[in-house]
Amino acid sequence: MTQTTSTKRPKNLDLTTIKMPIPAIVSIFHRITGAGMFLVLLPFALCALQGTLRSEESFRYWGDVLSSVPAKLLIVALIWAYVHHFLAGLRFLSLDLHIGVDKESARRTSVIVLAGGVLITLVIGVLVW
Repeated sequence: MTQTTSTKRPKNLDLTTIKMPIPAIVSIFHRITGAGMFLVLLPFALCALQGTLRSEESFRYWGDVLSSVPAKLLIVALIWAYVHHFLAGLRFLSLDLHIGVDKESARRTSVIVLAGGVLITLVIGVLVW
C-alpha cells in the first residue's frame, strides 16, 4: 500500500500532551517493573543473602541495615514491583488466550491490576514494616 501526501497522519511528538489509556500504562509499568526487579531486586537480594550467610556479625549488620527506614521503603517498592509484574503477567496471559480482549474488559482488568497491586502491597507492606 502506497502512502500519498493526502493520507499522511499528523505527528504529535510532545509526550507530555499524549493521553495514555490505562492498558498502556499497565503495559509500560509491567516492562519497568520487570527491568527494575532484574537490575535492583536480584543484586540486592543476592548481596543481602551473601552478607547474612558470611558470619554471625555480618548477619546482625544486615539485620540492622534491613530494619532501617530507607531499606524498608526500598523493600515496599520492590514488593509493589513484584506484585504489579505478577498481576500484569496474569493479565497478559489471559489476553494471549483471547480472554478479555475487548476494549471494556481490557480497561477493567487494567484497573484491577493497578488497584490490586497497590492493595496487596499495602497489606504486605504493613506486615513487613
